[in-house]
Amino acid sequence: MVAVSLSSAMYFELPVNTEKCLREEIHKDVLVKGDFDVTQIDKVKTDLKITDSNGHILYQKEDASSGKFAFTTDDYDMFQLCFTSSTEDKRLRPPPQDVRLELKRGIDAKNYEELAKNEQLKPLEIELRRLEDLSKSITDAFSYMKKREEEMRDTNESTNSRVLYFSAFSMLCLVGLATWQVLYLRKFFKSKKLIE
Repeated sequence: MVAVSLSSAMYFELPVNTEKCLREEIHKDVLVKGDFDVTQIDKVKTDLKITDSNGHILYQKEDASSGKFAFTTDDYDMFQLCFTSSTEDKRLRPPPQDVRLELKRGIDAKNYEELAKNEQLKPLEIELRRLEDLSKSITDAFSYMKKREEEMRDTNESTNSRVLYFSAFSMLCLVGLATWQVLYLRKFFKSKKLIE
């Protein structure tokens, strides 16, 4: 369960005059790196835009044929990555563009070779650094899951108590209504002299 790969590469087709978006939830303080390539077609323009759920633009590139991007998340949020293909000549019907997108996040996005060069670390030291980062990310994931479990348990207990009070109130209303109905019918039948 913990050995899930944090990088993914995907290929898809982008028809002309359309937009394709990908959404992903990413935790707080996570480094996200991406690399993309879009096949070029004459008179077709492709734009790339990455936004968070509040609409803040994290990365934007017009006429994007290939490139790289990187950002670090400030908070747990839903991020949206959109490729938009457009052409000025509406009569033009070119084939769809092929898009290759590779996303890396967390420890997969860190460049340990560059770190080893900058800090002059030996291979064993860099592997220990990578394992340390991996164990920290696992610990952070477990603490996040524990926090979410506590929030869900609190919500569950709150809902449970509300349902209990609502059930007790409903039972009291039904008993009161049944008592009133019996007394009313008894009075009605006595007035009609059907019972004594």
